[in-house]
Amino acid sequence: MADLREEVTDGVAVLTMNRPDRLNALSPAMLDALLEALTRLAAADDVGVVILTGAGRGFCAGGDVKEMAEGREAEGDTLEQRAQALRARMETSRWLHEMPKPTIAMVRGAAAGAGLSLAMACDLRIASDNARFATAFARVGYSGDFGGSYYLTRLVGTAKARELYYTADILDAQRALSLGLVNRVVPDADLEGETRALAGKLARGPRVAYGYMKRNMNAAESGTLAQLLDLEAWHHSRTGETEDHREAARAFVDKREPQFKGH
Repeated sequence: MADLREEVTDGVAVLTMNRPDRLNALSPAMLDALLEALTRLAAADDVGVVILTGAGRGFCAGGDVKEMAEGREAEGDTLEQRAQALRARMETSRWLHEMPKPTIAMVRGAAAGAGLSLAMACDLRIASDNARFATAFARVGYSGDFGGSYYLTRLVGTAKARELYYTADILDAQRALSLGLVNRVVPDADLEGETRALAGKLARGPRVAYGYMKRNMNAAESGTLAQLLDLEAWHHSRTGETEDHREAARAFVDKREPQFKGH
């Protein structure tokens, strides 16, 4: 059974972490497959949105604690080799955050440790009402990986992020919503339908503009106002040259819905 499943329908790619017996704990094979899929989907003309989710009753429990206990989690004989191997696989987080397409985490059950980091790397998070979120690293004596400290600080602020890292407290879905960690909470039975409906709407949208919007938002996380104004001016002018922009302008005048083509 593959550790990652992939499905593409109507411009929406769904990547499903597939180790349900381990609450989709990350494995080298899963991360390698995820990295390959994300780099490929980022350039795929038939894909406008990527959904990341987990099989079964959980999103992703993070690292495999059983393998940690057996000393089999880290790869390499030296500290440098282990750090380099981990850093290479952490590129999955960067691709979710930087690929020029909207990414959505569809979360039910546990999103913990690196699993939470991957959910936070996505642009949007739609949570089941049974979702639970935890940094979890302190519980196993780790400091954290996959960009979690970067994402959580920007989502909830530095004071709350530090508290959640130090205490490893578990947040239910409503608490996560109130902190701004997730965008929406829906009944578990509606999770897939709601997430796919949102993804479908985005997939039918102006894909070139979305890519530049995402670059603007990412730059806003660390850049100055002057830098962002420069970037927005270039990106706004660039998207003004797209057929999607011209179609949207005509549709506005004609009082109809635009038919975007992604170019």
